Amino acid sequence: MVFQDFALYPHMSVRKNMAFALRMAGISRSERDAAVERAAEMLGLTPELERYPSELSGGQKQRVAMGRALVRNPEAFLFDEPLSNLDAKLRAQMRAEIKALHRRLETTMIYVTHDQMEAMTMGERIVLMRAGVVEQAGTPLELYDRPQNVFVAGFIGAPGMNLIEGTVEEQDGTLVLRSKGGALWSLPALPALPAGAAITIGVRPEHVSFSESGTEAVIEFTETTGSETHATMTAGGDQVLLLTPERVPYERHQKVKIAFETERLHVFDTESGARLN
Repeated sequence: MVFQDFALYPHMSVRKNMAFALRMAGISRSERDAAVERAAEMLGLTPELERYPSELSGGQKQRVAMGRALVRNPEAFLFDEPLSNLDAKLRAQMRAEIKALHRRLETTMIYVTHDQMEAMTMGERIVLMRAGVVEQAGTPLELYDRPQNVFVAGFIGAPGMNLIEGTVEEQDGTLVLRSKGGALWSLPALPALPAGAAITIGVRPEHVSFSESGTEAVIEFTETTGSETHATMTAGGDQVLLLTPERVPYERHQKVKIAFETERLHVFDTESGARLN
């Protein structure tokens, strides 16, 4: 098992950096050279072997560090937030390179990160922890589609899930949530959920839509990324974020009506935070 340390020795060439652990282990020169050449070819570093760390880009330095671990042929890699100091473009590039390397090597990689985007895009399985306790383990989409508690629901997803606390009421034979600010939201069918129960509902921004028969909300501001628009609103004192690929034709402070996709609604017990549906 190899812990991935991304600090390089500045006075050594790329070749010597990658071969250092093998030399310390007493591996012969010919074996060291062969291992370094294989790793360098795999990582696209063959032209850089005689250069020094100060002559490399940030992404090349990261690949050299990975190569230094790779030559030891470990049974598992341990990565501890390896991309945290890179800019956004380089992080995206390195995510793809580490994922491709994992597929080629078919070696276990345990990757520690606080960046849920890295976890979602790179992980085959995610173990989400808080204060040393496992909150949920599963595939990225299992955590995204079916979070087991409020903490997981709020942590996974960018932008984050809308979470609204309130009390269950029965109206015309159906259950609704009355939020603390007085807004009413339809609920999915939930067995053994009595009126008066304190619950928290969660809905992803992409499962919020404008609806003529929905709940009244007020536009606070909108943001566009070009491919999608984020609309931040308040409804009954709660902030609600809507995400849509369409342009939003509403102005700030304009009143609108919105609805949640009931079948996509997540329901949690407010006191324990545990999932109910």
